[in-house]
Amino acid sequence: MNDEATHRVERDGGVATVTLDRPDALNAQTRASRAALLRDLRVLSSDDGVRCVVLTGAGRAFSAGQDLREPDALVDVDVMIRETYIPIIETLVDMPKPVVAAINGAAAGAGLSLALACDLRYMADGAVLMMAFSNIGLVPDCGGTWLLVRAVGHARAFELAASGRRVHAPEALSLGLVQRVLPGDELQAAAHATAVELAARPTQALGWTKRLLRAAEQSPLSDVMELEAQLQASAVKTHDHAEGVAAFLEKREPRFEGR
Repeated sequence: MNDEATHRVERDGGVATVTLDRPDALNAQTRASRAALLRDLRVLSSDDGVRCVVLTGAGRAFSAGQDLREPDALVDVDVMIRETYIPIIETLVDMPKPVVAAINGAAAGAGLSLALACDLRYMADGAVLMMAFSNIGLVPDCGGTWLLVRAVGHARAFELAASGRRVHAPEALSLGLVQRVLPGDELQAAAHATAVELAARPTQALGWTKRLLRAAEQSPLSDVMELEAQLQASAVKTHDHAEGVAAFLEKREPRFEGR
């Protein structure tokens, strides 16, 4: 399942770590890397043995976004976005299990969109975020506007997109763009530890919770409450619900199996 030229996938129990692995290019994305990443993310999404995914980068960057050095990188850009970037973002957002971004270095342009599509974001204290599109006369894409405005609101999202400036870790934390800032040498261990904890939780319920929270961002209250009722009717039939109730009554820690 690995594509050694573009990224690595490593498993540790129920946790799969996807490492963008073009460090000499700051993990910028190419046609080959996008196709390989989408393929593997879809595999991880459908694999019941994977209960949490960590997305990170090799070297000194998380991802610099689109590799502008690639020949004809922006030719038929709308087609390229629709066929590759949009499915990647949708796969991360809709993945029926938690996804943790470990932002080890610069996350810029589409690279920032990748990070924002994850459920939790941990950031190294020396990393930076940039909605860098305006710096080269472009508009945000790859879901960047949708994801950013929901993270920080319209005014802050516009300021970050219009300026294309660097957002350092303390500000990213204060804005709510990330949930934790850690020393660089502690980042991967902290992200992995959180992933292990999430992998031990009731995976189906967490996947449905993700779906409900996304719906809550754009649907009327009545529609969300109806969806809650429907998903709760499914959740109450799961093994993990039965195990959770049994553990509560027996005063012990539950042993969730993700089903």
